[in-house]
Amino acid sequence: MFRFSPILLAAAALTSVSPALAQAQGNQKFENLDRIDSLVAMTVGANLGEPGGPAAPVDRRLRLAACPTTPSVEGPVFGAAMVQCAALGWRIRVPLVAGASAAASGPVPRYAAAANRFTRAAPVAAKEAVVRKGDPVQLMAGNAVFSVSRMMVADEDGAMGETIRVREDKKSSPIFAQVVQMGVVRIPAFNDF
Repeated sequence: MFRFSPILLAAAALTSVSPALAQAQGNQKFENLDRIDSLVAMTVGANLGEPGGPAAPVDRRLRLAACPTTPSVEGPVFGAAMVQCAALGWRIRVPLVAGASAAASGPVPRYAAAANRFTRAAPVAAKEAVVRKGDPVQLMAGNAVFSVSRMMVADEDGAMGETIRVREDKKSSPIFAQVVQMGVVRIPAFNDF
């Protein structure tokens, strides 16, 4: 009769379990986007597609580093929920459907029925500046499904619809962005936003 040593049995068990363990650990490299969808829905109090809820699920192409803690969700702020992992420093913006709970918090972008989900801001006839040189502005890029933002400083005055220069700090090179509303600019290349 042949007997296996306990060490051989443990080694055999580890080799059969390690591919499954490696796959489970491999999934931990990136944030669970279903968890982000759930956190946003719980925070705003409405499900996907409902008034005040997320307009669409978080784009599955995003590869965010797995947050070691539960990401924080703030909002609604300007028609979106802000999801942030303070430990790693990433932040994303999840657009919300216009509705009662979202409208109670502040200005909400209106949604168009066409393929372009957000209406563009109409230029102000008087061309009065809504962004002044030195003002902090939120630079946004994205489309109807997801968007990202970063705080910048305006290099010049700008009215609604005008393109101005913004930069992260005095030493960084400027970026051209279009004024969308007071304190918010967007990168013009993202026409769907």
